[in-house]
Amino acid sequence: MSSSSRSPGTGQGSGQGAGRASSPPGRLLRLCGVPGYEQHRMNDVLLLRPEPREIQATHNENAHVVFFPGDIQNFHQEMAMQPDASPWLSFSLERVALSLGVRFPGRHVWLVRPSRLHLQKFSCYTNFVSCDMFGAPKHSPDYGAVRHLRALLGHAMERSAVAEPLPPLGGASVPSPLPTGFSLILVGFSKGCVVLNQMVHELASARTDPELRQFLDSISDMYWLDGGHPGTGDTWVTDKQALAELASSGVAVHAHVTPYEVRDPARAWVGREHRCFVKTLEELGARITQKLHFEDEPACIANHFRVIEDF
Repeated sequence: MSSSSRSPGTGQGSGQGAGRASSPPGRLLRLCGVPGYEQHRMNDVLLLRPEPREIQATHNENAHVVFFPGDIQNFHQEMAMQPDASPWLSFSLERVALSLGVRFPGRHVWLVRPSRLHLQKFSCYTNFVSCDMFGAPKHSPDYGAVRHLRALLGHAMERSAVAEPLPPLGGASVPSPLPTGFSLILVGFSKGCVVLNQMVHELASARTDPELRQFLDSISDMYWLDGGHPGTGDTWVTDKQALAELASSGVAVHAHVTPYEVRDPARAWVGREHRCFVKTLEELGARITQKLHFEDEPACIANHFRVIEDF
């Protein structure tokens, strides 16, 4: 496939109506092999452009949302060909993009596919965080997730001909200004939350770089949606020093969970870490909201996915 193309997953795939996605022509754009700050760090990216009338209503064409999907989520056409994935076609990247477009009108919506899907199902965000073959992370303070996202988004904006792309990273002591009104919302779902966690671990070191500090200051909100991964810890950030950096940043933190993750007795640490994350941020004076979704329903993977539509 060419590096830039109209997404073939829109309205295609299994051929069943329940799995179809629909969008006005030209709004969805699939970008393949977009590089980050190192040429070998590349991710496929899906862009949903905002409606012109929505931009006119907000008077800002430089508002953006970046979404990091979880396990098994992929482009619509690829999911339709995988028996384990096809039951979840309504949560393909294209369908999620359209849902987020409704949730955040007037914003460019970017979905970042992990660089590798082990066995076609386990998302591995190795360009953002060190992880094992199943995607369980090993966090560090200097892996480069912030720098990779900054460069990846800039290159994707250039390739998709966004009116005012981010200026390239140049390592200048006085960075080029960001586009007028540039603002960013980050959303991680399930395994995708490992990217947000890694960025939190990097905040202290990234803020010493003028270009990265400027980029971080543009982030208004971060959404954790039912974070989870196959490891035995570090599902939520619990390091107080890292959380103090997040609290002092002024970013609005939103923690949305379901019983599937935080009430699983076989993975009790997930609930404990979530409670520690929320409690510590509250004590530090962070701007944080939290919600337990589907509290009175049985814990199930269907509701785990539904939080994408319900948050």
